[in-house]
Amino acid sequence: MSDKSERLQKVMAEAGIASRRACEKIITEGRVRVNGRIVTELGTRVRKGRDRIEVDNQLITAEPLKVIVLNKPRGVVSTANDPEGRETVVDLVKDAGGRLFPVGRLDYNTSGALLLTNDGDLAHALTHPKFGAEKTYHMKVDGRVTEEVLEQWRTGVTLDDFSRTRPAKEVFIAESTDGFTWLQITIREGKNRQIRRMAEATGLRVSKLKRIAFAGITIEKLPIGTWRHLSEQEMYRLKRDYINPARRSLGKSPVSPHTDAENDGAAAAQTHRRQQRSARVPRGWGGTSEPAFKSRTGEPKSRTGESTAPQKPKTRAPSRPKTSQRATGPARPRPGKKTPNKA
Repeated sequence: MSDKSERLQKVMAEAGIASRRACEKIITEGRVRVNGRIVTELGTRVRKGRDRIEVDNQLITAEPLKVIVLNKPRGVVSTANDPEGRETVVDLVKDAGGRLFPVGRLDYNTSGALLLTNDGDLAHALTHPKFGAEKTYHMKVDGRVTEEVLEQWRTGVTLDDFSRTRPAKEVFIAESTDGFTWLQITIREGKNRQIRRMAEATGLRVSKLKRIAFAGITIEKLPIGTWRHLSEQEMYRLKRDYINPARRSLGKSPVSPHTDAENDGAAAAQTHRRQQRSARVPRGWGGTSEPAFKSRTGEPKSRTGESTAPQKPKTRAPSRPKTSQRATGPARPRPGKKTPNKA
């Protein structure tokens, strides 16, 4: 218990009720009671562990931060509950303990990395476009993909509602045959069904879509339908990049949207040039099998994050042979020195 008071909306967000802004709305709607009294003032301060806080007549308690990553299967709904009675991602993580809710959504037919947390501020920051959380996908499409299509993804795609996406931070062909093409794509925004809509807008037919990483958290070696706790290093990065900036100011972004969009385009072009210099597909993509997680340079990564691609031996340039004289011909007289006249 603590005698230190904090703003009510902050305590609610830390308890996983919603983001801080959403909690402010809940307070002003008169849905919160503190010690039995309805509170509507946003400046209300409470003491965690001492004051009794109820939201919609449900007692809330402050919990330690918890974040897990789930390898979501296809055919599972990315919500806490479903009116149609379908299986949800929360059903798959019941043994994680405590109250958890998904960070954003994955389509019903899309599999892969989905974070779940009990922290509303973290969920808000990870899904807000200002914070630019990276999402990396493997996408299998029918037929071949042209360079013109890839260039559209690198510069931004106009969707069916006439909105335009930001440039993809990374997009390249991992494997291609006459029947299908595997693409790896990294974006920094999360419009509704964005990857599928970008594919439709550029004439691509998606047969498989999987998110392999979200905000630097991967599902490498995580079986489908299972989950894991984040490592200490992963938790540190989330706190540094998302939780702390969000709590300092939810209205101020650590990333400028306009400057970032320009940087995305430059980064995509630079990545494309690197990939053109090395078009060799690494082992392990296995035809119709799913590609392994890769670094931005296109090289497969080990469990520790180090590149497993063979390193080229360093060779020294051949040294030039030394000559005994700098130049041929008569030596030049030194300045200030007289040369004797020859008879």
